[in-house]
Amino acid sequence: MTTNAPDARPIDAGEADSGEYTHAQVLTILTGLMLGMFLASLDQTIVSTSIRTIADDLSGLSVQAWVTTAYLITATITTPIYGKLGDTYGRKKLFMFAISVFIVGSALCSFADSMYMLAVFRAVQGLGAGGLMTLVLAIIGDIVSPRERARYTGYFMATFATSSVLGPVLGGLLAGQESILGVTGWRWVFLVNVPVGLLALVVVARTLNVRSECRDVRIDWWGAGALVVGLVPLLTVAEQGREWGWGSGLALACYAVGVLGLVAFVLAEHAMGDAALIPLRLFRMRVTAVTIAASVIIGMAMFGGIMILPLYMQIVHGASPTESGILMLPMVAGMMLASIGSGRVISRTGQVRMFPVVGSAVIVLGLFLLSFTSADTPLPWVNAAMFVLGLGLGSCMQPLLLTVQSAVPPTEIGVATASSTFFRQMGGTLGVAVFLSVLFSTVGPNISEALDEAARTPEFQAAAQEVGGLDPDLVTTIQDDSSVLETLPDALAHPFRVGFAESMDTVFLAAAGVGVLAFLILLLLPPVQLRDTSASAARAAGATSTGPTPAAPRE
Repeated sequence: MTTNAPDARPIDAGEADSGEYTHAQVLTILTGLMLGMFLASLDQTIVSTSIRTIADDLSGLSVQAWVTTAYLITATITTPIYGKLGDTYGRKKLFMFAISVFIVGSALCSFADSMYMLAVFRAVQGLGAGGLMTLVLAIIGDIVSPRERARYTGYFMATFATSSVLGPVLGGLLAGQESILGVTGWRWVFLVNVPVGLLALVVVARTLNVRSECRDVRIDWWGAGALVVGLVPLLTVAEQGREWGWGSGLALACYAVGVLGLVAFVLAEHAMGDAALIPLRLFRMRVTAVTIAASVIIGMAMFGGIMILPLYMQIVHGASPTESGILMLPMVAGMMLASIGSGRVISRTGQVRMFPVVGSAVIVLGLFLLSFTSADTPLPWVNAAMFVLGLGLGSCMQPLLLTVQSAVPPTEIGVATASSTFFRQMGGTLGVAVFLSVLFSTVGPNISEALDEAARTPEFQAAAQEVGGLDPDLVTTIQDDSSVLETLPDALAHPFRVGFAESMDTVFLAAAGVGVLAFLILLLLPPVQLRDTSASAARAAGATSTGPTPAAPRE
């Protein structure tokens, strides 16, 4: 446990043989961690609201998905690698390396003169991003016991909330400027990461003094290589399959190469044993197997559902990218409230199981409520449903991580954290791919049906006559460029918004169904008593146990 003490100076490696950190020391370390977390989360939101402007300027709207895909591939693949290397060589230098790579990638992105060049530089950026969030969570696991981590949850949720709101606003503001200090406005979307990253480096170098122990272990190069071969084609087809065709020759080739790579990865992990990148014995423990499986499913529901909400705000309610970011505040508020509240209860009781179980049920409820929204649904109703969804997400994310970190030995906190993050990202990627396919495969017929109904109304007929009739290709055009809706009279635009809203309802309902599966899986989670000591203290004491034994068997 941490202890309250007036000493706020960073701890030295040779001090505090117990491995414990005072409350003041933890807060000092947190400043650097929060800057790294802010850097990672800000980038995700700031780019999403400006990518269309960037694509238009670089004449590459049709290939903009590659910019996202390149970043996603490298960030996802490096997540377990950072986790394993952190357990082996210590996390401070690795964290500073990740920040440095992210800064370099951000600076390179600002010099891109084509979408393909930007995709390459975003891949470099992703090489650093893969370590930011993972190492932050692992370092927290090192210095703070799972039961006491709730005391610091508010700081991280405030950081996440700030970036969630500031990112879309800042992205829309920068991308909307023709030039800032002689540099094209959208290039500042990436340049803004440079000063923030440099500040993070300085703060981390000065404050992140944590105990680490280098261990002489084999490096799982074969596993890392096989993971690359397995995931690159599968992530690529997940992002591009809708355009290629899921049964096209290129997609089938990706499936084949990906499956071969994953088979090779499993064989390599089996051969490496305890030195594996993702040790297979994690999946033989009931606690970790259930939490990892639930992370995949919740990642699908979370990313798939959340990804639709900004589109709903912008297309159906006509909000700007900046406004849509602000309109996401109810969900962020729900996440903060549930995360902080659950953390305080967990800190007092040490009991964690009920929160992900109940949280997954609340996620289902929130998505189910969103499935009833329409083109005419008042925003307060939508905001209430988003708040419920946020409550469910906030009840799941931290408790699942605490559970898996308490179920593994202190020396494998990094592997456990990275594995949980890795599988949640994989689930999110799959969810986005599947739900986007559902959206765009149904939106055309839904718009056509809404147009047929609206065409019988005098308001629609008068508006159509006023603009000289509807272009027969307008349905296809709006699916590629929804901004066309803003140029149409309300009577003509309304059936298009109805069609989009109905397709989005289908996505929310499908995501709710996925959430039910997560709830059923989490019912299998045995009760786990969280550790009362940090991983650093356990290692310092020479602990070799796997942490507290669950109250139920791990079979």
